[in-house]
Amino acid sequence: MPQPRFRLITLDLDDTVWPCEPVIRAAEEALLDWLARRAPRLAALHDRQSLREHRFRLMAERPGIAHDLGLARQLSIASLLEGLGYPPDLAGQLGEQALAVFMAHRNRIEPFPDAAPVLRRLAADYQLVSITNGNADPELTPLAGLFHHHITAARAGAAKPDPVVFDLALRLTGAAPGECLHVGDEPYLDVEAARCLGIEAIWINRLGRTWPDDLAPPRLTITDLHQLAAWLDDTDGL
Repeated sequence: MPQPRFRLITLDLDDTVWPCEPVIRAAEEALLDWLARRAPRLAALHDRQSLREHRFRLMAERPGIAHDLGLARQLSIASLLEGLGYPPDLAGQLGEQALAVFMAHRNRIEPFPDAAPVLRRLAADYQLVSITNGNADPELTPLAGLFHHHITAARAGAAKPDPVVFDLALRLTGAAPGECLHVGDEPYLDVEAARCLGIEAIWINRLGRTWPDDLAPPRLTITDLHQLAAWLDDTDGL
């Protein structure tokens, strides 16, 4: 029997395996509720948008931490608290607690209906590695146990499209680029970044987006993971 071409499948998470916007909104609203109780002066001055803008400014000023979204959120809140006169130690402690509150809700994801059954099936035949620029942890979600490894930008020390993220997945599994298939929803950060390393890439387009004119078309476009499994059944090992 022919050997499967792919040994490793890497998958993006946000908007690939679960919807991103609803969980981020809920986590940020939970954080605002917590701030209203623990730091009411800060909550009175800021909403989700203004907190986001401050965080982005901090990331621009400190590019060395820009890939670590959790740390950036923590430091942003601590900085705002210090600006309101909180002692640095207390501001730092509240920043850590604020991040913990956010993360507790960040992992309350609801996978797309196709995610769990397809990932469970694929995990029996391939090494599955999640790679994300976000900071959710699949092991704290309903998808616990389905990925063999989980890589965040914070863990890798850089964010996609930096090749270090994909390189870490290859090192962890001992796979060569030609033995890896990547699946993600972002044309530049997922598909093109993987192709530049010699990794086959599939675009999952759940939201009806338009493919960029300046990029070569993807090998395959799918709208759910069932289509990925069917494609692998038809082509892998041929």
